[in-house]
Order: sequence, then structure tokens, then C-alpha cells
Amino acid sequence: MTIISVPTEFNEEDLYVDLRPIVQHPLYLKCEGFNFAGSIKLKAATEMVEAAEWIGVLKPGSILVESSSGNLGAALSLIAASKGYGFVCVTDSRCNLSARRFMEAMGSQVHIISEPAADGGLLGARIAHVQELCASDDRYVWLNQYTNTDNWKAHYRTTAPAIARRFPQLDVLFVGAGTTGTLMGCARYFRTLHRQVRIVAVDSAGSVTFGGSPGRRMIPGLGTSVRPALLDESFVHEVVHVEEPDTIRACHRLARRGFLFGGSTGTVVSGATQWLSQHGDRSLTAVAIAPDLGERYLDTIYQTNWLHDLYGEDVLNPDALATDLTA
Repeated sequence: MTIISVPTEFNEEDLYVDLRPIVQHPLYLKCEGFNFAGSIKLKAATEMVEAAEWIGVLKPGSILVESSSGNLGAALSLIAASKGYGFVCVTDSRCNLSARRFMEAMGSQVHIISEPAADGGLLGARIAHVQELCASDDRYVWLNQYTNTDNWKAHYRTTAPAIARRFPQLDVLFVGAGTTGTLMGCARYFRTLHRQVRIVAVDSAGSVTFGGSPGRRMIPGLGTSVRPALLDESFVHEVVHVEEPDTIRACHRLARRGFLFGGSTGTVVSGATQWLSQHGDRSLTAVAIAPDLGERYLDTIYQTNWLHDLYGEDVLNPDALATDLTA
């Protein structure tokens, strides 16, 4: 029996899905969504909040403020509610409605930015709004997930060691790239072990994280319009970019086998499958990290009208859906 008194005390760290029957490649999916925040972001949020409390930046009466596309905001709203802090999440129209409702249910405020900045897009505009709030009232505390080293330290301390324990012969690890906290924490950990683990970053097409021109991105989670300050490319062996229709098809293919995952997970699985298809070594031990579950995407990537309006009626073409993860 597990009995907890605060929501952060529960997080399922040791659950994997064997995707071989679905993707036809050796791939284990580490499920990170089984906690009260619903995503891997609970780890980074907890680490950043506790560090801010330790140094005295965050104290009774403080109001947390953070820019988030959804999952970190949900995690911080949960922590703020359990600890008695206020919380303001600054997001944009791509944030899923269910994530916004989750945060509001926890007593948090959600500020939605609709106009992109001339330099930095919607993310740049969100950060500018956060900075304005902090300048207006010294009760606001911005943890800044984009530059905060406790973001990656959370995964160096928890996520990566958990994978290493279960897969001592790991060959390749697929990690989605957003703020790159998960990516950097895992990559740094395996580097310190002197293990020959190939780190493959999975990014959304249209993201500028690893260079290139910005493009339209409608699915929140991975990718960014501003290069992440935490990123050190020397720890990354390869990068795979995934188009959003491929993300959507991966999510639907998994759902039709009973696994409802979120958009970030669909991107990672699609990218991992592309990489494994190209390398073709069936003896590899491969793990991909699934950042979230799918309930918060029911109104978007699992909603037919939303899909057809943005990607056309052929996005879930039966032939493409049948071959997407097995190509």
C-alpha cells in the first residue's frame, strides 16, 4: 500500500511499454506521465521549486510565474497549490484547453499571449510578459525553465539513473527536445558513466533548437522558436526532426493499440522509429522517453475537425496510418 500526503510524493518511475509489436523495431518506451501532474515536467518543477526554496528566493507569499506550453505549467500549478503559493502561467493559444482548465482548477491564473514577438515568436512574447510581471511586483518569482540548471539536474538525478538500472546494456536513447532539460540531464549522466550510449535528440520540424528556419508548429511540447540556453550539442550524437503529421499518425497508431499518449510522445516515437528503420540493427537495445499521456490532447490531435482544419483530410489516411510506424 502506498499512502502519500502531498501529490509530488507519487511518480511511477519504472514503467516501460515494449513497442516491438507495434513499430516492428526493438524499442522500449519509458512512460513518464503516471503522476498527479500527468507528465515528466513534475520532476523539473519539483527540483526547481525546492532549489528556490533552499536559497530563499521562494518564500511564503511568493507568486510563481512561468512561461509554459502546458505541461510544466500544470506541474507548477499542482506544486503551488500543495505548498500555498500563487502561480501565473504565461502561455499562448497552442496550449491545450484541458491543460489550461487543469491549472485553473488548481487555483492558478493563465495568461494567454496571442501576438508573437518580432524576434523570438510566441515564446519571445511570453518571456517578455513574464519579465513585465516580475518588474511590476517583487512577489513574483520566475524559475525560468529555459536557463535553470535544476531543470536538467532533475533528470540527471532521477530519469537517467532509472533507465541505466533497468537497461545496463543500453545502446541508444531517444529524448525529445523542448527546453532540453530532459535531454541534457540524461546525456550528461550517461557521459559520466563512460557508457557508449548513443543519445538521439528528437525535435519538431520548424523548431530552431538545432538550427534552421522557424516554421509553423501547432502541437505544444517539443521544439522552440528560441535556441535553449541549456543545450550543449556536444552531448548529442544525432538529431531527428519529425513533421507534425507524422507525430499525429504515431499517436493514432499507438491509440489504436490501446496506448493513449500525448503529442510529445508521438513525436519521440515517430523519430525513434525513423532512426531505427535507417539503422536496421535488430540487436540494439533502444529506449525512448514518453513525456506525457494523451488525455490533454483529446480536443486537438485526437479531434477530427481540428486535424482536418490544420493538416487536411488525408492526415489520417488509412494507408499512411498503417505504415507510419513500420516504415
